[in-house]
Amino acid sequence: MTFDDESPFIVFGAPDIHGEEIDEVVATLNSGWIGTGPRVAQFEQDFAALKSVDQNRVAAVNSCTAALHVSMVAASLEPGDEVVTTAMTFCATANAIIHSGATPVLADIDPVTLNIDTQQLQQRITTKTRAILPVHFAGRPCDMDAIMAIADKHDLVVIEDCAHAIETQWRGQHAGTFGEFACFSFYVTKNVVTGEGGMVLARSPEMIDRIKILALHGMSKDAWRRFGDDGYKHYEVVEAGFKYNMMDLQAALGIHQLRRVEQNWLRRRDIWGRYQDAFANLPAGCPAEPEEHTRHAYHLYTLTIDERECGIARDEFIAQMSAAGIGVGVHYRSLAQQKYYQERFAWHPDEFPSSTTFGNNTVSLPLGPGLEDAEVERIIETVAALLAR
Repeated sequence: MTFDDESPFIVFGAPDIHGEEIDEVVATLNSGWIGTGPRVAQFEQDFAALKSVDQNRVAAVNSCTAALHVSMVAASLEPGDEVVTTAMTFCATANAIIHSGATPVLADIDPVTLNIDTQQLQQRITTKTRAILPVHFAGRPCDMDAIMAIADKHDLVVIEDCAHAIETQWRGQHAGTFGEFACFSFYVTKNVVTGEGGMVLARSPEMIDRIKILALHGMSKDAWRRFGDDGYKHYEVVEAGFKYNMMDLQAALGIHQLRRVEQNWLRRRDIWGRYQDAFANLPAGCPAEPEEHTRHAYHLYTLTIDERECGIARDEFIAQMSAAGIGVGVHYRSLAQQKYYQERFAWHPDEFPSSTTFGNNTVSLPLGPGLEDAEVERIIETVAALLAR
């Protein structure tokens, strides 16, 4: 299979950018204010409204990784503390724990939901455990009832990794509103795009006040206003912070992305459902259907390609999809399969069999709202043809 000018390459995770975003970016450039300013404040306000929380409970930052890190600093994690998280996540989850000074501890995943196995989570709790970091993988909510019960029992902080979960709900409650902190991503492949960007949602305004200080060098709150039109204001450095603030240029994209969040979710749900129907009788493994009491964000559509069942190895399948002009992703190889963590923490893939098996076989198909119907059909036909061999 090859592609040509008649069937151009389908980029995996291509952002769906409309004229409104472009106009807003141009207006930002023309305004003379492109750093942290009024558009960031507007983006925070709109995001808070989406999550049905007060604006003083959210803080925009420059990445979800920064959001995770600054949340753990605000949670006062210290060297020797342990944070239990899932083995099936992007490296940023573990790296943020490490940079906070704490130690990541892994639990395996449930092989059906692909989220953290709550029984293993309970088993990983020790006297050193200070926090739980659940990841709502692919947009499917974790079992937050079980996780919060464990946290309450052991007096642990919960920091939700919501990088895939802007629209996700568990039993009618928004993902990100269960724990003390939640961290969202607006990376270029995410459901809401600012190019790079993140958001912290905290249980208390006081924590958000500290996070905003930490995210801008440790300078006093709203230090960006020192260059405002009502005159220069001196700032005070109140602690050693970081350079994690979001820019108005990024927020200019996000403001309009948020306004289409529901229609984009509906489009992804439609594509996800078409994949489910088309692949139901193929030898590849399809993701489980969303649970009735949840709202799935449909961030990723993950096929599992077991060579014994499919007659083609996962990596060969990826190569053939690329040759056919269709970009795909791998989300993810488990953390225990990565060299750095193996060497530092002595993690071994065999300790996390469900994560390792999934990591060896998973392929993510394009799922963006900008996909045309003809492109979706082309993806379906290509997958079917490869697996029919």
